Amino acid sequence: MTVRLYDTQAQALRDFAPLEDGNVTMYVCGPTVQSGPHIGHVRAALSFDLLRRWLAHRFGRVTFVRNVTDIDDKVLANATPAEPWWALAYRMELAFSQAYAAVGILAPTYEPRATASIPQMIELIALLIERGHAYPAPDGSGDVYFDVRSWPAYGALTHQDVDAMEAAADADPRGKRDPHDFALWKGAKDGEPADARWASPWGEGRPGWHIECSAMSRRYLGPRFDIHGGGLDLRFPHHENELAQSTAAGDAFAQYWVHNGLVTVDGQKMSKSLGNFTLAADVLTERDPLVVRYALAAAHYRSSLDVSGKAFDEAEAALDRVRTFLERAERVGAGAETAVVPEAFAAALDDDLGVPQALGVLHETVRAGNAALDEGDSENARRRAAEVIAMTDILGINPLDERWRKSAAGPEAGALDALVRVMIDQRAQARADKDWASADRVRDAIAAAGIVLEDGPEGTHWSVKRG
Repeated sequence: MTVRLYDTQAQALRDFAPLEDGNVTMYVCGPTVQSGPHIGHVRAALSFDLLRRWLAHRFGRVTFVRNVTDIDDKVLANATPAEPWWALAYRMELAFSQAYAAVGILAPTYEPRATASIPQMIELIALLIERGHAYPAPDGSGDVYFDVRSWPAYGALTHQDVDAMEAAADADPRGKRDPHDFALWKGAKDGEPADARWASPWGEGRPGWHIECSAMSRRYLGPRFDIHGGGLDLRFPHHENELAQSTAAGDAFAQYWVHNGLVTVDGQKMSKSLGNFTLAADVLTERDPLVVRYALAAAHYRSSLDVSGKAFDEAEAALDRVRTFLERAERVGAGAETAVVPEAFAAALDDDLGVPQALGVLHETVRAGNAALDEGDSENARRRAAEVIAMTDILGINPLDERWRKSAAGPEAGALDALVRVMIDQRAQARADKDWASADRVRDAIAAAGIVLEDGPEGTHWSVKRG
């Protein structure tokens, strides 16, 4: 068994082995909570949920850290007199948590807020100044900058030369030695809330964005850990700057850099700044959360994903095929035993988390299981059903799992089931009385409503016709 991951820094697939046997350590950049999540945020979090689940299956445990950036220029800009920045940040943090939970994303081992690690950030900045890689601005602003020219390895993640990079736009450049230097600490400014500043050796202020993740990953995972993850759009400048400041401070930092592809709209990155985003709450209101999870997982995590109604329709149809097979198998007592996942499924996920190929194995197993049921081969059907359950449990898409049954069910589902059961009983009674005309009328009425009946030794079962 060899797990391979595409390492952004190496620009190649690399064999993965955790630093500590039986425990993978992973840090993923979480949301900046200035506004609610769009579907791109959910896709990003889901990519690392799938990776986490597979690494836990392979190695036993994953210590998973995903931060919350709750202090930032954008958070302050979106605050109002009626809703201070910290209240806005908390409300938006809850919205992200609800969206993640709705599609079955596991809660992190730790989910630190940036504002809870200010002392660690100050300590790291002081160390960088001491080592000659950072400097307080000479203009008395209280700003502190990372000196990119002092660190020859700057640009190692994205393989860029400093002079070819865009200038850092995260602070007023007047106190910088070089336009590419980026802010580690931002001195307090007139007009900013008094509770959005902290004391530091350089004056009151708040941390820059990049130093937050370096300090939090160091605090919760140590100076060296296995995987740093995030969206492709974070490679530069955010992750480039994280790598530079952490290694300049003497930390080995991340051994692998893993980035997920973006959700696009007509070929453009979905983003709040472009105004072309689809809110997660809107999608989750219109679609079954399990369908959303499947649709967002179906493309390879490093590929771009253009979200469309067609993608959700295809996901719904695929899940219906899985659900129908498992329900058929349940009725003949299949699927009760445990099973290891098929070798082809494991091989697909070992190869840079190949979820599309793994789903291909899943659906091939469903087809084989249905054929076994049609042929009356209950032993083979039981084996296939157990494999399907094992695969869908790993991917978090088992449609018979209680959490998804609850999400899909409601009072309408119960009412429909009761009505259909009455009609099935009427049809059964008519057939018992050899009243074939009445039995056919009931059958036709059920079919006209889009209900499919399946007669078997254990009775009649119904499902809604799809497509």
